[in-house]
Amino acid sequence: MAQDGKRGVTYQTVDAGYFEKRGLTRYAGVASLWALGVGAVISGHFSGWNFGFATGGWGGMLVAGMIIAVMYLGLTFSIAEMSAALPHTGAAYSFARTAMGPWGGFFTGLCENVEYVITPAVVVTFITGYVNAIFGFDPAYSPLVWVAFYVLFVALNVFGLELSFKVTMAFTLISLAVLVFFWISAVPHMDFSRWALNIAAGPDGAPVELPEGGGSYFPFGLSGVLATLPFAVWLFLAIEQLPLAAEESVDPARDMPKGIMLGIATLIVSAFMIVLLNPSVVGVGSFHLATSLEPLLDGFKAIYGDGGVVLLGVVALTGLIASFHTILYAQGRQIYSLSRAGYFPRGLSVTHASYRTPYVAMIVGSVVGLGVMLIIWFALGAETGGATIGSVLLNMAVSGAMFSYIAQAVSYILLRKNAAHIKRPFKSPLGVPGAVATIVIAVVTLFYQVQDPNFTKGVLWVLVWFAIATVYFAVYGRHKLVLSPEEEFALSGGRGEYKSL
Repeated sequence: MAQDGKRGVTYQTVDAGYFEKRGLTRYAGVASLWALGVGAVISGHFSGWNFGFATGGWGGMLVAGMIIAVMYLGLTFSIAEMSAALPHTGAAYSFARTAMGPWGGFFTGLCENVEYVITPAVVVTFITGYVNAIFGFDPAYSPLVWVAFYVLFVALNVFGLELSFKVTMAFTLISLAVLVFFWISAVPHMDFSRWALNIAAGPDGAPVELPEGGGSYFPFGLSGVLATLPFAVWLFLAIEQLPLAAEESVDPARDMPKGIMLGIATLIVSAFMIVLLNPSVVGVGSFHLATSLEPLLDGFKAIYGDGGVVLLGVVALTGLIASFHTILYAQGRQIYSLSRAGYFPRGLSVTHASYRTPYVAMIVGSVVGLGVMLIIWFALGAETGGATIGSVLLNMAVSGAMFSYIAQAVSYILLRKNAAHIKRPFKSPLGVPGAVATIVIAVVTLFYQVQDPNFTKGVLWVLVWFAIATVYFAVYGRHKLVLSPEEEFALSGGRGEYKSL
């Protein structure tokens, strides 16, 4: 047992079998990492982003997307540098642990934990919206659809890393093919001025439809652009999960930066195309999409009619399924890393004896996510809960992500300043200014997110989450830490050699 009086934590000695029960398998190369990053985000190009039309109109959505793209460029370049230098499966937690000590690592990991437990819940609400629209299911039975998708895709993630990455690659490629097919289909059916610009601000400031279109690019002004930032986040949210695969990457120092950069480039192109084309399709429009749970399906139906709605709906589901599957992967690795080091209960990090996947972490994380959904569903009433649950959960996920981004950017700045000696196989071309831009944009996004009435419903749950976890760590967890690879590296001040399990 060793104590770190300065940090107020205690490390316990564990036997050799501890890490043997928590082993992972190396499999992923650049292509697999690219698919993991793009697949995690791609659902945001199928649903969720479109709610921003109600706060910013088409121009507000476009400019907000550009601002958020700058934030993610600063973030992804920063984490590309840190992930190559600190190739730990802990990702955000391990970066902050090295830069800011155990408490900094814990709170950063906790912010990311909120994001990765809640984001699959957001995605499965959109999946359910599509399923109900396709097959005409009664929304009152939505919880049954949630459970079915969780069970199926947790199982796919548990039964082998190779299977999980192959499923990710397949769904990511199919999702991108669906988007490209939609873009090609939409171009001949565009009427940008009539449909994309069919929103105006009413007397009370609420969006109203312009029957003939031709409205302003910015019907809600600059404040509308800024209010749209939280929704634009959905076009890129979760690309930062890639470093969680560091210990399952064949060569993380070489491949991780490449996977991250290729992923963000793919997403920027796709985000621009979907924001331009989806609302421009004749018969769709920004006003309708501002409240739609299935915007891509609406676009397909406007182009091809209702005759093939089942086929089109199933096709449009692929992007949501890709993200659901890949974020469940990230959820498992994120909980696993915090548990392996003792920040969370250690039993959560045990891996499957045959498949070497963190099945306990994935199952427990999924049960928590489902539990939050069901509590909100029944607390608000099935009818009201069904209408608002996606927005409440989205606010929870985005708030956790913003705090995590701020912490990671701060970690990057501190590591550049205080740990210049750490070997860096990749260096961010944006450097410290890129990290500063990430912090500024994330803070502004949080400021405008607080003004969303659904934010307060979600943030209460986040505060409860933080309170319970903080009490656990303060009273118990900080005295039960384990010298996992990232902890040893951090304690050495970055002067030790990283030891992979």
